[in-house]
Amino acid sequence: MATEVEAQIAGNVWKIETEVGARVEEEDVLLILESMKMEIPVEAPCAGRVAEIRVGEGDSIEEGAILAVIE
Repeated sequence: MATEVEAQIAGNVWKIETEVGARVEEEDVLLILESMKMEIPVEAPCAGRVAEIRVGEGDSIEEGAILAVIE
């Protein structure tokens, strides 16, 4: 079953730390958001394989946006 990784805050995608197909463990950092001059790591909510990354570095995102999908 796929797990969608949502943005908990609006901001910009500063850096993507993984790639499609990569195996991740729970709490691995998937990407880093920048909001209000702070860097906020977005962690994997579960272990699995990164099936999709729906954002790119520099993208502006809203709270609740789907950032990635883990299978």
